[in-house]
Amino acid sequence: MALKPQDVLVLLKIALQRQDESWTYDSLAKQLSMSAAEVHAATKRAAAAGLMEPSTRRLNRTALMELIEHGLKYVFAPDRGGITRGIPTAHGASPLKEHLAREPNDIPPVWPSPKGTVRGESLSPLYKSAPAAAARDSKLYECLALVDAIRAGRARDRKLAVSMLAERLR
Repeated sequence: MALKPQDVLVLLKIALQRQDESWTYDSLAKQLSMSAAEVHAATKRAAAAGLMEPSTRRLNRTALMELIEHGLKYVFAPDRGGITRGIPTAHGASPLKEHLAREPNDIPPVWPSPKGTVRGESLSPLYKSAPAAAARDSKLYECLALVDAIRAGRARDRKLAVSMLAERLR
């Protein structure tokens, strides 16, 4: 059973929940603009991959970070496109943009969106509903932007993004 990009989105959302906070497939589905069946299937694949304990629904955070750091850029590589209007991601979004110096004419990566406010290079989101989910949850948005930096960024961007993401997912 192979992992899918939406599995990482679901796992990030679960990882951001407080330890004492319970979740349901339906509640996650609404927050992530997915169906409850998609969320359930994602947790089943995550459990099969050793990223989650099925009986307790606890994440294996170490394994999740290992997957994100070493695997995502290969298995869920983003599609890049032309210049478009969109929502900033990777080094064009917080928290990375405050920590990395860029040239003034550097074009930031963006998730294409008519609601976007920034012109930049099109970068496909991890999953189609990620921008909508990120709009509802600023912490998830930061994590997704960091994941995009790991998927598509320069070595320096990736290193800093891994460190910042690990801190957020503890």
